[in-house]
Amino acid sequence: MIRSMTGFGRARAVRGGKDITVEIKSVNGRFFDCNVRIGRAFAYLEERVKPYLQSRGISRGKVDVSVTIERVGGEATEVRLDTAYLEGYLRALRRMRDEYGLPDDITVMNVAKNAALFSTAAPQVDADADWADLEAVLAEATDAHLAAREREGQSMEKDLREKLATVRGYVEQIEDLSRESVVHYRERLAEKVREALADNRVTPDESRLLTEVAIFADRVAVDEELVRLRTHFGAMETILAGREPVGRKLDFLLQEMNREINTTGSKCNDAAIAALVVETKHEFEKMREQIQNLE
Repeated sequence: MIRSMTGFGRARAVRGGKDITVEIKSVNGRFFDCNVRIGRAFAYLEERVKPYLQSRGISRGKVDVSVTIERVGGEATEVRLDTAYLEGYLRALRRMRDEYGLPDDITVMNVAKNAALFSTAAPQVDADADWADLEAVLAEATDAHLAAREREGQSMEKDLREKLATVRGYVEQIEDLSRESVVHYRERLAEKVREALADNRVTPDESRLLTEVAIFADRVAVDEELVRLRTHFGAMETILAGREPVGRKLDFLLQEMNREINTTGSKCNDAAIAALVVETKHEFEKMREQIQNLE
């Protein structure tokens, strides 16, 4: 299945006393670059997200994963007050007030600024249970994300196949015009020789004409380039029909196709062929832009 590197997926559920929301979005990227944002209280789950996405077949693109987890009901974090420390702290404050004549501003809010008075006791962490809850929601978000990438991938595959059919037509025309150019060259060469020799009543040397035509035909022959192009077209169809990531393979294949059409353009001396070469290169460029978006 052809997949784009661009997609979005979201899922939300309450599991294990936790309200979990997962959002996944991705854009084009040369490699697999995964950035996970998750709350500090559940940071120990972050390292499991990227391997999970890779196990689901996501291999390229810049992927951003946002995870929000909030506890609902159940055991909450307990804030504890160190009363022994508090009593000693208050005695010290009162002594400072009385002995040094300082204004009395011993209030709850001022005293509470001393963080040493408090400690917290978070609920006991069960990493495996928390991961199981997150994984279930992550799976839903990943399903939605992959479905979006596949939908866009199908549209891009259709467009690539249409463009491939167009360049196949151009190649057929180039092949026909290439054969015709050799025939036209022979006719023009013979006519020029006859005109040059007419005044002297000299008969043109047909063997010499054939030699010149053969040299020209060899110089402008593009049979090998067109055969290789057709081979590349077949390889492209095979890749598009596969189920593996295709972006890198198609990118390399298109480079080879460009090389062959450039060689064809450099050999031809026919305006019609040159125009077809330009059109073919234009289609290849549009194909390249699409391929850059494929996983």
